Amino acid sequence: MADTDAKAPRERYRTQVRGEIKQHAWEQIASAGASALSLNAIAKRMGMSGPALYRYFAGRDDLLTELITDAYRSLADTFRTAAGAGPDLAALAHALRGWALEDPQRYFLIYGTPVPGYRAPDDVTLIADEIMTTLLDACAALPPDGTATPFDGHLEERRQWAGEHPAPPAVLRRALTFWTRMHGVLSLELAGHFTGMRFDAALFFESELRELLSSET
Repeated sequence: MADTDAKAPRERYRTQVRGEIKQHAWEQIASAGASALSLNAIAKRMGMSGPALYRYFAGRDDLLTELITDAYRSLADTFRTAAGAGPDLAALAHALRGWALEDPQRYFLIYGTPVPGYRAPDDVTLIADEIMTTLLDACAALPPDGTATPFDGHLEERRQWAGEHPAPPAVLRRALTFWTRMHGVLSLELAGHFTGMRFDAALFFESELRELLSSET
């Protein structure tokens, strides 16, 4: 019991320091991009030695993996909450935009330019799969699309990205169309490309969403 009591303050301190390291990492990403992430620079900012900081994260990729995992888990939880009342593609779209606007750097870390030399481990991919499964469920709940396209056959043979989801090719195409168009609008908005164009990005997002939904009914 005494040993457990002794460990508790150390674990709390370790959790606190790891949280501070991640916060500095996000600040570094915001100013220089994820590819410039440096544990030594973070250690210097925190008044620590490099070896001391490496007791909390084994290296850059270890820290990057935790940040990416946190981001994916946050979006997966946001999607799960949005889908709590049942599959709803519009609800997921609004949840995605709200989540992205809340923290653009978090959004770009997982949906922006990949970090050179970094490969996400399988457990991160599993969380990303949760997000896609929620999206596929919402797309499958819409009225069936009876119009087959040449791309459907292609997707039928290349559906590994959908995991074990039983969605037919038309639903896979519907999900991909939604995913790419919503991310296309969000990526341009968050990168500031709409600023000088002087239109309401929120209204444009809603217009794109309405068009997507109307094309599926």
